[in-house]
Amino acid sequence: MKHPLQAPFTNALPTPLFLRTMLMPDDAIFPGHEHSWGEFVYAFNGVVQVEVGRDKYLAPPQYGVWLPPNMPHMGFNRREVLQASFYVVDELCQGLPPRPQALLVTPFMRALLNRASTDARDFGSEEHQRLLRTLLDELKAAPVTGTFLPASDDPVLGPLLNHLEENPQDSRCVSELAREAGITERTLARKCHQDLKIPLTEWRNRMRIVKAMALLEAGRTVESVAKEFGYSSSSAFIAMFRKLTGTTPACFRIPSRQAGASP
Repeated sequence: MKHPLQAPFTNALPTPLFLRTMLMPDDAIFPGHEHSWGEFVYAFNGVVQVEVGRDKYLAPPQYGVWLPPNMPHMGFNRREVLQASFYVVDELCQGLPPRPQALLVTPFMRALLNRASTDARDFGSEEHQRLLRTLLDELKAAPVTGTFLPASDDPVLGPLLNHLEENPQDSRCVSELAREAGITERTLARKCHQDLKIPLTEWRNRMRIVKAMALLEAGRTVESVAKEFGYSSSSAFIAMFRKLTGTTPACFRIPSRQAGASP
């Protein structure tokens, strides 16, 4: 059952920079909306999905999603998530991407988000705003990664991605997948480069990460998830998980509650 939530501000922000944290319940959804300020969406744990038109931006904890001003979007999460939204007035958005993008969250950025979320000082105080200006500077310098799990409208690549998403245990090599799709391996690689900007093997690993996060948060063991996704051993799955997220599946299962949630 979906839990629709209402965007906190409709006409104006209380301060030029504002950070809001909220503990989102399972299946929470912010229906489609837009606002005249920019927004950086970050999840301290779990995965947040943001949709802009037909594009999907998935953000596990090492990524955040930047939304420029006046950009219609919706957001939701399948499992409970501690989410932070960093709002930036239009005139301070210069230097940030003009289009929606997933940004890499550095350890320093995460520390700033944690500190600002637990700051007991008034949100309009000069000290708190100075902290948020530092976060803004780091946001402008963050590496742009597009979207964690890009999509494709290509008549060949699109159905292939859908098949892999519906069958994450499919571990066939790229040449076999290309042959089944009726194209050469080189053509498939070219389509992936054009539409996804990453190789198909990288896309498949990312897709498995997103699905694995949902299963781990639901209480599944690392061993059962690895087996479900066709890994020959738990260690191979753990290595892939750590490479893409910077943490192990076991550590990911421990929810982060360092930041304070606000209503």
